[in-house]
Amino acid sequence: MAAELYVGIDVSKAELVVAMRPAGERMTLSNDRAGIKRLVGRLGELKPQLVVVEATGGLQRQVVAALWLAGIAVAAVNPSWVRNFAKGRGVMAKTDRKDAELLALFAERERPEARPPADAETQALQDLVMRREQLLEMQVAEKQRLARAAGTMRKELRHHLAYLEGRIKQIEEEIDKTVRRSEAWRRKREIVRSVPGFGRHFSAMVLAKVPELGTLNRKQIGALIGVAPMPDDSGSRHGRRIIAGGRFEVRNKLYMCAMVAAHHNPVLKQFYERLVARAKPKKLALAAVMRKLIVTLNAMLKTNSLWRPPCPDPSV
Repeated sequence: MAAELYVGIDVSKAELVVAMRPAGERMTLSNDRAGIKRLVGRLGELKPQLVVVEATGGLQRQVVAALWLAGIAVAAVNPSWVRNFAKGRGVMAKTDRKDAELLALFAERERPEARPPADAETQALQDLVMRREQLLEMQVAEKQRLARAAGTMRKELRHHLAYLEGRIKQIEEEIDKTVRRSEAWRRKREIVRSVPGFGRHFSAMVLAKVPELGTLNRKQIGALIGVAPMPDDSGSRHGRRIIAGGRFEVRNKLYMCAMVAAHHNPVLKQFYERLVARAKPKKLALAAVMRKLIVTLNAMLKTNSLWRPPCPDPSV
């Protein structure tokens, strides 16, 4: 019986560096249509169990799409997972070849789940949502500079801030138009925004960055976003739980939504206050609200149902 084959591909702007385990075969191909065609042809012959690439800046998109279209299982993984995997093995050296070998080893040992790539419409929405986030970061940085600036530099900063504000509004309009063009997205946005505390920016982030929402179970969605509690016991310290990993852009937005929900959503406010009353740290209680929010939203999308406020107690 032939050994299962695992492939790692280090993707750069110019090249695809490929390593295979346990065969030991290596290839370096151009990252263009001809190179990707050769890659798909070779892997189609070998029929690997799994191919792993890092999800870095969109450079992997064409490779992932071509492999998936050819029926080859491929996973685009968070680069931090691979870095932590390398640190755990004491691997500090970094070259394209070593990175490809590490990805092949990661594929063999960790077996990340292969997921289909986002379609063109979802990728376009992802690009718009992330561009808005980039512009917001620039806006914050310029506001901080304005607070310290003096003289003519203040005029320059105000001019740039006005430009950024205009561009952010234009991007938000493009996001809205993109969502409205899809009946499925319009319904999903309606469901997301029916939850008290979820605004239009969070709904756009969810549609773009979590297309799996509504198809997973509660444990899977918690782990995907990075809000599933994980043990952090050491020595005499026991019972501590942390949240980490996952899709940090969504988790950061979810944190802000949870803060609003913990004070203004009647159901979640009661849930939060009950945890605090049981002497749970406020950060832990807020993390629990985050998880409850995303798990509830996942169930709502799965059943295609809007948020339903609790029925008033007739005895009151």
